[in-house]
Amino acid sequence: MFNCFDDFKAIVEKQSGYKIRTVRSDQGGEYTANDFEAFCTQQGIRHQTTLAYTPQLNGVVERKNRTILDMARILLKAKKLLKQY
Repeated sequence: MFNCFDDFKAIVEKQSGYKIRTVRSDQGGEYTANDFEAFCTQQGIRHQTTLAYTPQLNGVVERKNRTILDMARILLKAKKLLKQY
């Protein structure tokens, strides 16, 4: 997971021209590991965690996830695929 974030950070910063200053995440083990925390400190990234079982605190991401899922459902229905997909 940590390597994925490192790759993500490089892509985002190169494409946007901005440095990541803050990362907000749930309290998943991959985000609370010492390696991730050390990386954030080394890179000057502030790491914020949300409270457990409160997805509403991460509203923008939750809304985007819902939008993507809704689009996928519409596409599947338009192609008349089974509901199991």
